[in-house]
Amino acid sequence: MKIYLKIWRQATPDQSGQFADYTLSEVSPSMSFLEMLDVLNEQLIHQGEDPIAFDHDCREGICGSCSLMINGQAHGPKHHTTSCQLYMRHFVDGQRVVIEPWRAKAFPVVKDLMVDRSALDRIIQVGGYISNKTGSAPEANAILVAQENAEQAFDYATCIGCGACVAACPNASASLFTAAKIAHLSLLPQGQIEGHQRVSVMTKQMAAEGFGDCSNHGECEAVCPKGISIAAIARMRRDYWQGLL
Repeated sequence: MKIYLKIWRQATPDQSGQFADYTLSEVSPSMSFLEMLDVLNEQLIHQGEDPIAFDHDCREGICGSCSLMINGQAHGPKHHTTSCQLYMRHFVDGQRVVIEPWRAKAFPVVKDLMVDRSALDRIIQVGGYISNKTGSAPEANAILVAQENAEQAFDYATCIGCGACVAACPNASASLFTAAKIAHLSLLPQGQIEGHQRVSVMTKQMAAEGFGDCSNHGECEAVCPKGISIAAIARMRRDYWQGLL
C-alpha cells in the first residue's frame, strides 16, 4: 500500500506548528497504525531528520497513551478502537491520512503529536479514590451489591483516560472522563460514603483546568474506545445537585 501522510509538526510548546507531508510506499495492511508511524520514523532517522514524537505505551488498547486525531476523528475511523489497535487494512491504497494531536486548551502540545494530559491526573488526585478505611480485602459475599450496579460500575471503570472525549467535544469538555471516574465509585457501597464530596471537588477541578462544559453533543460517547455512555454525565450532575441539598 502507498499512504500519503499529512502530520502536524511542532518542535516545542512555545513555537508555532505546521503540517508536513510524507509518503510511505510499502505499507503492509497488517501493520498497526503506530507500527506504520514507527516505519516512517525509521525512514526519517535514516534521512537525518527529526523523528515524529507521539505518545504510546502498551499498544494493547488499555493504557490510553495513543492520543491521535486521525482524519478528524479521535483514534481514527474504527468504532471502539484505540489508535494502537487500528490497522492499516482499515485504509485504502493511495489514501491521504491527516494526523493531529488532541486540540484542547487543557491539553497543551509538548511536541508534534504529544500533548500534556496531566490535567486528567489532577482531577483524579483531588477525589478519584476512596480514603475511608475499608480494612483488608473482604470475603466476596460480605457486602451485597446489586448485579446491575456491579456491571455498571465495571463498565465505567473501563475508562482508560485517553482524552478522546475531550478532543472530540466542541467544548473540549472532560465531563465523560470525570463522570466515569465518579460513577464507578459511587455505584459501590465503599464509594458512596464520600460520594457528594467527590463529585464536588472533581467537577470543581475539572473547571479549574480549563475544560469546557458539557452541552450534550454526544461526540464523547461516539469516540470513546471503551464505549462509555453519556448516562454517566447525567448521574454526575444528579449527584452534584443532590450534594447541594
